[in-house]
Amino acid sequence: MKILITGGAGFIGSNFIRYMLQKYPDYFIINFDKLTYAGNLENLSDVDKNPKYSFIQGDICDPVAVEKAVSGVDAIINFAAESHVDRSIVEAGSFVQTDVYGTYVLLEAVKKHKISKFLHISTDEVYGSIQTGSFTETSTLAPNSPYAASKAGGDLIVRAYFKTHGLPVLITRASNNYGPYQYPEKFIPLFITNALEGKELPLYGDGKNVRDWLHVDDHCSGIDIVFHKGKLGEVYNIGGGNERENIEIVDIILKELGKSKDIVKFVKDRLGHDRRYSLGIEKIKKELGWTPKADFDKALVETIRWYRDNEGWWKKLKN
Repeated sequence: MKILITGGAGFIGSNFIRYMLQKYPDYFIINFDKLTYAGNLENLSDVDKNPKYSFIQGDICDPVAVEKAVSGVDAIINFAAESHVDRSIVEAGSFVQTDVYGTYVLLEAVKKHKISKFLHISTDEVYGSIQTGSFTETSTLAPNSPYAASKAGGDLIVRAYFKTHGLPVLITRASNNYGPYQYPEKFIPLFITNALEGKELPLYGDGKNVRDWLHVDDHCSGIDIVFHKGKLGEVYNIGGGNERENIEIVDIILKELGKSKDIVKFVKDRLGHDRRYSLGIEKIKKELGWTPKADFDKALVETIRWYRDNEGWWKKLKN
């Protein structure tokens, strides 16, 4: 099987490529990535010489580049996206362009070339915030940030192409990821690296916003099972079952690195900041037999230590 993976030089995409090459040594993996600031081929330096792996630099918003890249592929898995909420608040245009229009360009290629499967990687943020209980795949989409809205737009285009054109599509929506190779603008790697550098940790609001944390390896295994066993046209939530207040995450980071709480600086809350995310994963459990494996506290400590031991990887990104 030949699979085109868009956005494969990013955090989740690069971890997924490594996962697939290890698990399916007969698969050919093509990494199609624009290499924006968050795309980093160093993430995949260990597989660069693998004969089953190749890289094409290109933009999913460029129909000509996409046309060339999809030639002969059996499936597309779309990780390509602008994904940082803070950036979307000050510059939403690129999010709409990549996350909505770029998805449309890919779907047109699937339709034209009769590609056998298109898996669209999305986020729990499309559901908005929830006070009690958990979102299911049938929950109303109510995004509150430009990033979340752009991802919801992409999801709806994918749904429309299934309903209108009968395209072989799938959608996954995952909770917040953590693990190695995450660009250090995101909450966990930012706070780890700031602490290592002796800088302040800028914590939004009262620090009690709740997120469900999913290790990137668990996310990869969830995507894998949806890709191979999921029912076409369906949405599958992939959650970690680890709801924590942000301040709890900060405390674990400080403890592991031996840092004082004095470096935590509470700052004005982010515009439109969702209070709580919670994903129900009964569907993927019941229908596909998937459950997350990572022990959160242990895996978070391992993640902290990875950033501590790989300073050369993240320092040049921050500087």
